[in-house]
Order: sequence, then C-alpha cells, then structure tokens
Amino acid sequence: MAIKLPHWDRLKVEFKKRFPEFYKKLPALAQLIRLDKPIGIYLLLWPTIGGLWIAAEGWPSPLLLFIFLLGTFVMRSAGCCINDFADHKFDDKVSRTQNRPVASGALERQDAFYCFIVLSLVGFLLVLLTNRLTIMLALAAVVLVLIYPFMKRYTNLPQVVLGVAFSWGILMAFSAQTGAIPSAAVLLFVANCLWTVAYDTEYAMVDREFDLEIGLKSTAILFGEADKLMIGALQSMFIIAMWLAGLRFELETVFFLSLLVAAILLAYQQYLIRTRLPGPCFKAFLNNNWVGAVIFIGIFLSYL
Repeated sequence: MAIKLPHWDRLKVEFKKRFPEFYKKLPALAQLIRLDKPIGIYLLLWPTIGGLWIAAEGWPSPLLLFIFLLGTFVMRSAGCCINDFADHKFDDKVSRTQNRPVASGALERQDAFYCFIVLSLVGFLLVLLTNRLTIMLALAAVVLVLIYPFMKRYTNLPQVVLGVAFSWGILMAFSAQTGAIPSAAVLLFVANCLWTVAYDTEYAMVDREFDLEIGLKSTAILFGEADKLMIGALQSMFIIAMWLAGLRFELETVFFLSLLVAAILLAYQQYLIRTRLPGPCFKAFLNNNWVGAVIFIGIFLSYL
C-alpha cells in the first residue's frame, strides 16, 4: 500500500519533479539573498517602519505595513543579488566573502542578475498599491540599489551611497502615508544616512586589509587612523539629528530616553572597535540592530 505524503511534502515532491534544476539551486539562492544573515533586513527595516509610524502618527494601515515589511525584505534581498553580481571577481579574494554562492561557483553570475530582476519586479508591484510620488521614489530606489555595488571601484565614499539607499524608505513611508515629504522627514533621512555611514564604516574595517590589496575603496580606507574619531562624530551627529527630529514631530519623553539608550550602545561600539580587530569591528556592526530596535520602540511607545 502506497504511503500518502502530507500535503506540503506532496507539493515539494511535485515542485522538485517539475523544476529539478531550480530546486537544486534553492539553498544557494537562499544564501544569495542572505536568509542566513538577516542583519541587513533589520538595519533597513527599523528606520523605514519608524518613519512609517511617525507619518501615520501611530499604527499605519495594515496594507501599508504589509507593503513596507515585505518591500524591505524584497529590496534588501535584491541588493544582495546585484552586489554579488557586481563583486564576482572580488568576493573569492576576501576570506569573509569567498563562500558566497556566485564566488564559490554554486550559482552562475546570471542567476544573481535574474534573481535581482524578479525581486525588483515584486517590489515594484508592491509599490503600485501606493501613490504616484511613492512610485517615482521607488524607481529612484532601484537606481540606488543598482549603482551602489559599483561605487567601491570609483570612490572612497560608497558608504554614503549606501546611506542614501538605506534611508530612502523613510521618504517613501511619508509619501505613501501622507502623499508628501515634510521637511522634518528629510531630517530623519539625513540622520539615518549619518548612522548608516557610521555602521558601514565599522563593517568596512573588517575587510580593510583585503580591500587595500585588491584595490577597492571605502570610508574605512579614507578615514585611515581617524576612523574611530570619524565614526564617533557620525554617531554623535546621528543622535543630535534624531533628537531634533523628535522635537519637530513632538514625540514623547520615551523617545528621547530611547535615544539615550542608543547613545550608550554606540559608545559600546566605540569600545569594541578600539583595537580595529576584524572580529570586534564586525560585532560592533551587528550591535546596530539593537540601536535601530531601541529607537523604533521609542517611536512606537510615543504614539500609545
């Protein structure tokens, strides 16, 4: 007597039978979009939904919340795809990235590009549910995602481009919710750019020696011996800009307390990067998830 498989297992077997090549690539595709390393999703998510919460003055509509939650995941994943497509000649020369699927040969370079196209289309379909201004901003966001991976070849400021890309969702959140971008939202945007440059410089410190050898550029290389000082200055300006934004949006005391906690976490990061060793620098970078989470909690509680 034949054993009847559960519904999910039957679907899995049928999918494997119909698309055997694609099925074999699924683990590598999951690695390509960094499902095993969601830190990038968090760093993009916290400021985006924070902006959406402020724009809505509390809970946004379920539709907009769904669009921005899924959109954050989709566009961060698309960015990973185009990054590996662009860096296929460099990733295998850096110990931290040599096991990425394109660099290791688990996927072809064209696989990464096709994945980028599909994810970008999904993101665009999501944004079609909003308004014209948000759609225009979304098109600009795709351009930012496309050009960022190539910036490290031509400028020591690729982190600035990343900062703009990772802060763009704040502007989109306001445009989707209110149909406009108030000046105070631009202040939030600038603050997030400062924070992104700071934490991505910590990230770049991990690979600085490899980047120097293969000719790639970064703010970690640009800042040189002043790297810790510059990160500290950027972090301080971030907290000040967020404080000013909190005043502009008339947020509650709990938000300003969250900024105090965030400042303590940023000071801890300065302690971690004091030796410039790759391990602690990467730990400092990861710690920014808690900075974003704490500030979002402050925003959330301000509207209760």
